Amino acid sequence: MPAKRIAILGSTGSVGRNALQVVQALGPGYRAVALGAQRSWEPLREQVLAHAPLRVALQDTAAARSLKASLNGDAKNLEILDGPDSLAGLIRPGETDLVLLAVVGAAGLALAHRALSLGIPVALANKECMVVAGGLLTALSKKTGAALLPVDSEHNAVFQLLQAGDRRDVERITLTGSGGPFRGWTTERMAKATVEEALKHPTWKMGPKITVDSATMMNKALEVIEARWLFELEPDRIEILVHPQSIVHGMVAFRDGALLAHLGHPDMKAPIQHAFTWPARSTQQVKTLDLAQVGTLTFERPDPQRFPALALGRRAAAAGGTEAAVLNAANEIAVEAFLAGRIPFPRIVGTVEDVLSAHAGGAMAAEPTLEDLLEADAWARRQASEVCRT
Repeated sequence: MPAKRIAILGSTGSVGRNALQVVQALGPGYRAVALGAQRSWEPLREQVLAHAPLRVALQDTAAARSLKASLNGDAKNLEILDGPDSLAGLIRPGETDLVLLAVVGAAGLALAHRALSLGIPVALANKECMVVAGGLLTALSKKTGAALLPVDSEHNAVFQLLQAGDRRDVERITLTGSGGPFRGWTTERMAKATVEEALKHPTWKMGPKITVDSATMMNKALEVIEARWLFELEPDRIEILVHPQSIVHGMVAFRDGALLAHLGHPDMKAPIQHAFTWPARSTQQVKTLDLAQVGTLTFERPDPQRFPALALGRRAAAAGGTEAAVLNAANEIAVEAFLAGRIPFPRIVGTVEDVLSAHAGGAMAAEPTLEDLLEADAWARRQASEVCRT
């Protein structure tokens, strides 16, 4: 396989840490040449000493100073960038073969746009980029020839399955989800859910924002929008099924009646490795799946009454324009408010719905520019912050 120089943006988060394990396991020819984080300088220091990148970035200037001081002569040739735009400085043509985008939220949009504009493929672990600007990024990918490689387990599964046939023969795709920590809860019980309960995911170990999104099933709403752009399918051809075992990650139904499924243990290293080695494959880094040991696989349709986020996601996917950008931004603010104890659990989706209702009456660009999308994002954050206060 050809050598790859990889920039990992968001290296101190769960995806970034898994990615560094994958790079190490793949061996010679793969190297994490650049690592970036927001302010977590202590874990970044450990990564610098373990993986010897050429450059790192911290958006928090004080954290960058702490990193420099802590290295105390170690990693002498290391270039350290800092400031709000420092992560973008790690994306360099001629020095980067692949960018793993694992930063949280819409903040990754400008980074994805820069990499694709420079013709550098992007392994996308940040679903919000495609939610906010899927049409823009897919068009840019086609223009420059830089691949968009999904790292989300569900989208990566569908990406692999689609290689079995012609896109024109696809009838529908299915994205699965565990159902989150509140799958069997009543609406009344969910209304009293605490932050601690919402963060107890039954399958995946993830950051707090995506874990809360799983609890509301907003993660699946966002994934419908992401899939709509990644695979160029209308929302009504994208199905969501709750699959508590988290073994089947995605399915594709073709018009001849064939239903293909991607199965594997719930381990983020598998889709990360696929994105890193694509279009080739390498020796597995995760445990082989033993279906006899798994025994039973079950599926159920999500309850739209208990999980109203799903309907909001389909609405935004169908509407196009800036609607999805507004949904995503409002959700980020609402999740922050819930984690801080300022709003109860049901008001996360309630806040998003209120902001979308306020947005519906305003002007909406049919084919928004990056500036339009960023403006809609900023408006929705202000609106959601006001809703959460009142």
